[in-house]
Amino acid sequence: MVILPAIDIIDGKPVRLYKGDFATAEQVADDALQTARRFAAAGATWIHLVDLDGSLQKRRVNSDTILAVARETELNVEIGGGLRTMEDIAFYAENGIRRMILGSVALKDPVLVKEAVKAFGDRIAVGIDAKDEYVAAEGWTEQSGIHYIELAKGMEAVGVRTVIYTDISRDGTLTGPNIEQLVRLNEAVSCNIVASGGVTDINDIIALRTHGLYGAICGKSIYKGTLDLKEAIEKSRE
Repeated sequence: MVILPAIDIIDGKPVRLYKGDFATAEQVADDALQTARRFAAAGATWIHLVDLDGSLQKRRVNSDTILAVARETELNVEIGGGLRTMEDIAFYAENGIRRMILGSVALKDPVLVKEAVKAFGDRIAVGIDAKDEYVAAEGWTEQSGIHYIELAKGMEAVGVRTVIYTDISRDGTLTGPNIEQLVRLNEAVSCNIVASGGVTDINDIIALRTHGLYGAICGKSIYKGTLDLKEAIEKSRE
């Protein structure tokens, strides 16, 4: 299983949110690049970056910070937030980003996802964020009537290989991932499923690995010290 430490970015700074509420933004480190370097030193091979400003403004905002991480570390970088066009996707693909995550656009413009997969293959991932099992969009400010598994099956049908699933009610809460929903999703599609939201301690990592999840994104747990990144990486490989 792959462990992906996370950096959510507002105004170029690493922050964390509680249940996706921007009003709860708390700065958790001084510098995104230095934080990424610490993650790499702990043994991480991937990093999950989110342009939160981009999510709200529907455009690339913190791309300089994101590209610095890709350029100045050996980490495989995946980026979500603000990717709405093929131009956005190509910009990151051509500047050293390993995987581009399509979120709101996957719900609203599946044709774009299909075009992106055709152009960039497995470098395209889809982020599915849900509340009470139904997909939310636009930085989690809009609720849809689409069930998370229905959307995942649609993405699988157009060739998406990686799905990042977030139960919004767990994100930033340190209450554990929604294992039940993740297992149902993992059984419903052939995509690689990455768990996001709620990961708290090493027991969560062991549980996700045991259930055959492809990856786990860890954010607040690392910053708050409830999860040791080095230990999580070691356990994920057992």
